[in-house]
Amino acid sequence: MKILVIGAGAWGTALAVSSASRHQVTLWARDAAQLAGLRSARTNARYLPGIALPAALALQGGDTPLAQALAGQDLIILATPVSAARGMLQSLRHAGAPVAWLSKGFEAPVAAAASSPSPFGLMVHEIRAQAAPDLRAGVLSGPSFALEVARGQPTALVAASEHAEVRDALVAAFHGATLRVYANDDVVGVEVGGAVKNVLAIATGLCDGLQLGLNARAALITRGLAEMTRLGVALGARAETFTGLSGLGDLVLTATGDLSRNRKVGLLLAQGQTLAQAVASLGHVAEGVYCARTVVQRAAGLGVEMPIAQSVVALLDGKLQPAEAVAMLMGRGPTAELA
Repeated sequence: MKILVIGAGAWGTALAVSSASRHQVTLWARDAAQLAGLRSARTNARYLPGIALPAALALQGGDTPLAQALAGQDLIILATPVSAARGMLQSLRHAGAPVAWLSKGFEAPVAAAASSPSPFGLMVHEIRAQAAPDLRAGVLSGPSFALEVARGQPTALVAASEHAEVRDALVAAFHGATLRVYANDDVVGVEVGGAVKNVLAIATGLCDGLQLGLNARAALITRGLAEMTRLGVALGARAETFTGLSGLGDLVLTATGDLSRNRKVGLLLAQGQTLAQAVASLGHVAEGVYCARTVVQRAAGLGVEMPIAQSVVALLDGKLQPAEAVAMLMGRGPTAELA
C-alpha cells in the first residue's frame, strides 16, 4: 500500500514511522529546512527527538511539488494543524485516493467567515464539505500521544468516515501488532470528542496545578464528558460515540497524561504564568487554547450548557484568575446529574 503523509510534525511523523515497515510510506514536509534536517539526521529533532526514521521511509517536500507526490498513492494522510486544513483540502479536492486528517479542533471563526456565511469556527469535516465536497475523506482520531506511537507502544485509534472505502483503507494502512484501528461512521461525534477534550484538559491541568486533589480531577473529567456529549448530540452525533476511544478515551489521556500539551497549559496557568508565557514554553500547538472560544460559541448558539468550557474561556481571556474559575464552578446551583 502506498501512503503519503502530508505534514512532518510529531503526529504525522509518528504515524509514518509506525507504518513504514509494512507499507510504502512517504513523509512530505513543506519546509525546505526541515526536510533537509530530516534527510541528514534521519530523525525529527524538533518534534520527535530520539526517534530514528526507518530507512524505508521516503522523505519529500519543497523540492517535490505536492501534486507530483500525490500521484499513485493509495491513501493520503493530512497531518497539519486545523488552521491549514482548508487550504490543504482545496489542494486535495481532486485527489484520486482516500484522504484522512489527523487534526483535532475548530477553525478560527475569521477563516470560516472568509469562505462561508458561518459565524462559527468549523470542524474539519465541515470545512471539507465546503472546500472539497466530492472528496472521499474521513478522520483518524483517538487517545494517542505521538511519541508512544513512534516507539511502538500499544495504542488504539478510531477511523471515522461516511465512506466505507475510507474506513477500510485506514484500517488496512495502520492496524497492526501495536496499533489497533476501529471503524466508526459517526464523523461528527469523533470530531467533537477530539476537539472538546483539549479544552477540558486545560481545566484538569488547572485542577492539578492548584493541587485540588483526585476527587476534583475525577469530577472535572466526568462532568466534562457530559458537556462534550451534550454538544455532540446537539450537532448530530450519536451519544454512544462519546463513551468510545475518541470521547472518553481521548479525554482521559489528554486530561491526565504528562505528555498532554493542553493539560500543561492549565498547569502553567495555575503556577501564575500568563497565557502567552504558557503557550510559548510548549514549542508545539495546544489546540485547546485556539478552539475554546469556538466551542463555547457553538454551544451557546445551540442552547447547550458547558460551564467548564466557559470557565476555561474566561481564564484564557484573563477575566478570571485560576482560583476564581474553580470557585465559579463549585458555586453553581444544584442540578440533576443526567439532566
